[in-house]
Amino acid sequence: MALGRAHSVAVTGVDGLLVEIEADIGQGLPSVHLVGLPDTALQESRNRVRSAVANSGEKWPDGRVILALSPATLPKIGSVYDLALAISVLDASGAVPSERLAKTVLLGELALDGRVRRVRGILPAVIAARNAGWPAVVVPESALAEAGLVDGIAVFGAASLRTVVAWLRGEGSLCEPTGRMPEPVRSGGDLSEVVGQDEARWALEVAAAGGHHLLLTGPPGIGKTMLAQRLPGLLPPLSEAESLEVTAIHSMAGVLSGDHPLITMPPFVAPHHSTSVTAMVGGGSGTARPGAVSRAHRGVLFLDECAEIGAKVLEAMRTPLEEGEVRIARRDGVARYPARFQLVLAANPCPCAPARDVDCICAPLARRRYLGKLSGPLMDRIDIWVQMRGQSGAAFSTDKAESSAVVRDRVALARQAAVRRWQEYGWLTNAEVPGHILRQRFRLPHDAIAPVETALRLGRMSARGADRAIRVAWTISDLRGADLPTAQDVLAALNFRQRGAQ
Repeated sequence: MALGRAHSVAVTGVDGLLVEIEADIGQGLPSVHLVGLPDTALQESRNRVRSAVANSGEKWPDGRVILALSPATLPKIGSVYDLALAISVLDASGAVPSERLAKTVLLGELALDGRVRRVRGILPAVIAARNAGWPAVVVPESALAEAGLVDGIAVFGAASLRTVVAWLRGEGSLCEPTGRMPEPVRSGGDLSEVVGQDEARWALEVAAAGGHHLLLTGPPGIGKTMLAQRLPGLLPPLSEAESLEVTAIHSMAGVLSGDHPLITMPPFVAPHHSTSVTAMVGGGSGTARPGAVSRAHRGVLFLDECAEIGAKVLEAMRTPLEEGEVRIARRDGVARYPARFQLVLAANPCPCAPARDVDCICAPLARRRYLGKLSGPLMDRIDIWVQMRGQSGAAFSTDKAESSAVVRDRVALARQAAVRRWQEYGWLTNAEVPGHILRQRFRLPHDAIAPVETALRLGRMSARGADRAIRVAWTISDLRGADLPTAQDVLAALNFRQRGAQ
């Protein structure tokens, strides 16, 4: 009896777990048996692996081959184990030495001719291997730039099974990351291209400075989408830890660009209004994939024509908005995906959406029902409401508006002030601060907080809405360069929350 061993990684959500693959070659009719809760794609790997080994010039054992993946109770999903399966069989047959193999994690799908193909989730798998203390990992050559983002582990890229076997034998070399990254590019246009709409521009600046959620309403063609698309250009670049976190999510979603493997700028995700609950929050068969709310992590999720989106889809976002995380429960476990994003909603005021309100032909009930999909609990989680109105002649104005770079500098200073204030607690923006901290440890003076207390007493807002108004007041104070919000800042924050009811 001959026994071989190799290692790979199972990724659930953005977390990885090392998987040990054992190959046993015994007596009996030639056959391949796979055990360890494999899914359909992994069951089919028996044929892929056997053909890849044969077409790479190696001999497949003539006996009965048993391949066991441990932990046995963990469901194994996908084709990421192909390369490790093939090498474990070759190790059992004595075709490769064990010196390098015992220190290396293997990731990748095999083609029938032995080519190593890219799979989803390479980055979180490499991070899991490094965290588990492994010194080296072999990945598909096409995913080398992505895997090379991880420090503390030697990363090698393989084009085929033949090159991996030669490397294990000490007869060849594998590709290594170059370390060169393309310069990040901001996209989405410049804020100077938006003329007029001073109130909406100010609201966008406040939202960017504090990480607040934003609702824009107004007739079509007034600039709601233009403003939303320029919000990422006002946000600071992602930190190194945030970049890896966001890139890992996009890797799991299978949307990571090969030209720009590291995401350094806040992402902008704008799903169509016909999107489903699964596409919005994540899920699907097999491995639960990240949805739009997770792909927008540390960036902006823009929902245009939000009144046309299904009510169930909108309500499904309430928990991610509050907790900054999505937990997708399946029979075999729970997949966790971060979802700390800025939500921007845009909607017309009614179905007919004329340029002027006086031209509306909708019945009062139809107008109320149109925005009625935005339920009270969802609206309570939106910090800033802005009702945009047409400005005659503004589109042809020659006045030069502020550019994104100028506004971004003010936003950066405000965010730095927030980080200094909250760094003891680990929060980065005002929008992340829990309400009890604002009410107790950072309670505002009575004259400043009086407008909020009056609104609560009269039933004009909930306790959650009051907390959000105070967070916006802190952001307005940071933009002014003040140490503490004043009554005027609190009134301005309350005014933002009352515009949506006009």
